[in-house]
Amino acid sequence: MGKARPQAVVLDTGALIAFERGDARMRALVREALKAGVRLVIPAGVLAQAWRGAARQAPLRALVKGPTTVVPALDQVLAEAAGVLCGRASTSDVVDASVVLVARREHAMVVTTDIGDLHHLDPRLSLERI
Repeated sequence: MGKARPQAVVLDTGALIAFERGDARMRALVREALKAGVRLVIPAGVLAQAWRGAARQAPLRALVKGPTTVVPALDQVLAEAAGVLCGRASTSDVVDASVVLVARREHAMVVTTDIGDLHHLDPRLSLERI
């Protein structure tokens, strides 16, 4: 998670998929965050993209239900702001836009497999590639 430990880490869909597939680096990052009491933030749209409800998703279910995990809703305010951000950036991925907006709100680093698209939406965002 870098040198300065954030108080919150936002996970995007690629990060959840990496965790579910047992990616060693992603699992280590989650262990480190849990040990340090860092809040893990999974925007609702991200969870929807990754969730299939299958038994093989038991590790993902445990992560979502973890003591420091929060899943902020994609409510009207966030949905409208994501749409505006997409319009300004000439892109259409509202889930990526919601990740950026939640990270801004939480003053959080984003763990992602999608550095380019998130950087396009906000070049100042703190990003960690998985």
